[in-house]
Amino acid sequence: MSEIDPTTQTELEAAVFRRLVAHLRDRTDVQNIDMMNLAGFCRNCLSNWLKDAADARGLGLTKDQSREHVYGMPYDEWKRQHQTEAGPDQQARFDASQAKSH
Repeated sequence: MSEIDPTTQTELEAAVFRRLVAHLRDRTDVQNIDMMNLAGFCRNCLSNWLKDAADARGLGLTKDQSREHVYGMPYDEWKRQHQTEAGPDQQARFDASQAKSH
């Protein structure tokens, strides 16, 4: 991508982010714990990274606002509608991965 100017690169990266967020909004069957176990990040991570980027620019984006942007609805509502209880295997994999990375 070295021949692409920085503005276009930023626009492409923003388009990819929007597409990822839209994909995750459609895939409510995919639980955050599964994403964490497989990829090491989840919807909450994306919303935290969005808030970090806003903070770095001095913008007043709250944690709730960044989560609502990623989830497409208030976080508590998403949890009520889509989040399931983690099973013992999921939780064990999560705990093991957290122990390795921290």
